[in-house]
Amino acid sequence: MRYISILAVLLIASLVLPVFAQEEKPADNMAIVRDAIRAQKKVLIADNMQLTETEATAFWPVYDEYQNAMKPLADRGIKMIQNYAANYENMTDEAAGAMLKEYMDIQKEQVKIKDTYLPKFQKVLPAKKVARYYQIENKIAAVINYDLADQIPLVK
Repeated sequence: MRYISILAVLLIASLVLPVFAQEEKPADNMAIVRDAIRAQKKVLIADNMQLTETEATAFWPVYDEYQNAMKPLADRGIKMIQNYAANYENMTDEAAGAMLKEYMDIQKEQVKIKDTYLPKFQKVLPAKKVARYYQIENKIAAVINYDLADQIPLVK
């Protein structure tokens, strides 16, 4: 899992830290960075899945579909962080409540998508490899969430 730290650093540096530093990034640069992160994540998954050629041929289309299903939730999460950064100094109870609702809605949707895709992954891979894939996804999320928690200040 050697690439996880690189992935997390790229994600945090490109998406979160500029928000709290009040820097503006052009949308084109953001898209380039996000594409690079997605490519690096795919390399990390490929390195750790140990797929046969047959498994890889079946797995990658499902993986791409799954990532596309998760992308809008990642976008919502980024928007939520950006909104938090914009309101951090003057956070109201109303804004905090809206942020909590959005956070919980994103979490629920992520679980739904994971649950929906489980049988799809199970159709193309043995159970142990599906479990490995979900573990890798969870480890990547844990590293990113740890770095986010470290960089984003608590509500005042």
